[in-house]
Amino acid sequence: MSVFRKVCIAVVAMFAIGPAIATGIRLPDYQAITLDNGATVLLMPRNDVPLVAANVAVRGGALADAAGKEGTADLLGGMLSKGAGNRDALQFAQALDGAGGSLGFGSSREAITASAQFLSKDSALMLSLLADALLRPKMEQAEFDKLRKRAIDGLANAKDSDPRQLIGTYAGAWLFRGHPYGRATGGDETSLATITLADLQAFRQQQMGGDRLVIAIAGDFDASAMAAQVKQAFGGWGKAAGTLPQVEAKPRELGRRVLLVDKPGATQTYFALANIGSRHGDPAEAAQDLVHTAFGGRFTSMLNTELRIKSGLSYGASAQLQRPRQPGASQIGSFTKTESTKAAIDLAIATLDRLHRDGLDAATIDSAKRYVAGQFAPGLETAPQLAARLVEMQLYGDSRDAVDGYLGRIAAATPAQVADARAVFPASADLAIVAIGDAAKIRAALQGYGPLTEMKLTDPRFSP
Repeated sequence: MSVFRKVCIAVVAMFAIGPAIATGIRLPDYQAITLDNGATVLLMPRNDVPLVAANVAVRGGALADAAGKEGTADLLGGMLSKGAGNRDALQFAQALDGAGGSLGFGSSREAITASAQFLSKDSALMLSLLADALLRPKMEQAEFDKLRKRAIDGLANAKDSDPRQLIGTYAGAWLFRGHPYGRATGGDETSLATITLADLQAFRQQQMGGDRLVIAIAGDFDASAMAAQVKQAFGGWGKAAGTLPQVEAKPRELGRRVLLVDKPGATQTYFALANIGSRHGDPAEAAQDLVHTAFGGRFTSMLNTELRIKSGLSYGASAQLQRPRQPGASQIGSFTKTESTKAAIDLAIATLDRLHRDGLDAATIDSAKRYVAGQFAPGLETAPQLAARLVEMQLYGDSRDAVDGYLGRIAAATPAQVADARAVFPASADLAIVAIGDAAKIRAALQGYGPLTEMKLTDPRFSP
């Protein structure tokens, strides 16, 4: 058992005795280096397991997608492993498999991303593959055509089989209509069809460069040797030609509006109730996390207890808090049989009303504190987890206290702070509501919640 795991378990045990005792988890020591081209390198040596993990972000993600070409960054992330340097797509995959390593690329709203894990003895190969993919991708037309087709087919298949995985996308588009956060990071069937390989190449030139690079490496390595290897691999990468996209905050919804996405013949209704919630670095984050945990963040939460355990209206109900740079969505989500659509939505709204009317008692707050503590420590145990956290901290400008002081803030959260934090889930009078289901059978029920707008699930976009 690693020393760090023992420390994690010890801290969790302290919370089991009483949350006031715990002082928090501390990040292991790490070194920050800035290369001449502006790249940030974060090194965290750990000698407990002969593995090394890297996490990468290149600032400039889906927010930089051109209007009407949403999904560009996402496709670019997928293309980076389809051949790079002297390797074609098959040879790139064979190099990974031959070392028993893992390497994946993707995108988020704010960055092109990558994560890797290799045996320590293969760390040079890991850096070589990362550098080739980021600096020297082949970007072949045939590979692009296959990737784009899979993306379009994947959306169509999700709509046809299990729209549960799309309800969040529809809810985000409806809540943030007209705002950059409302654009699907993976694009939609219409936008994906318009994207060309030239669009990806232009995006890469404008939004990718050494000055945008953040790379964190954690695991079994010598720090000075690794720093030299990273500098050699990435130090010559030039700057991105474009500027980073800027986003203004969206005001909260006032009143209700309802979107009905028609899936004829559906036997279930998937629904979301959303408004604007919290942002990354919100001073009330700890208290909000306690409210979220008790209200909809665990199996015994208020929402799941009411909609699943007591009433049997759903197999699951939860709440989510999204915290991007500007305030993101605060959302309730669940699904139910078509004939119980109104009963389930009414119960979700009634549970939200009870949160605001009655608040959380002392026992519930203490239980939430212990739960948060128990979930926090295991999320910082492995090298990949630690590397990912370092990159996140760098992207948002967080200090060590974002991790080191978090459990202390959880333990110190007062009943008054928790009461104020209920506002992260706005009152039920102010909601953007989305439901995917058989419109002919649920239209009348949904009309009772506010002005109704309709679209078809087969429509190629995620908003009317």
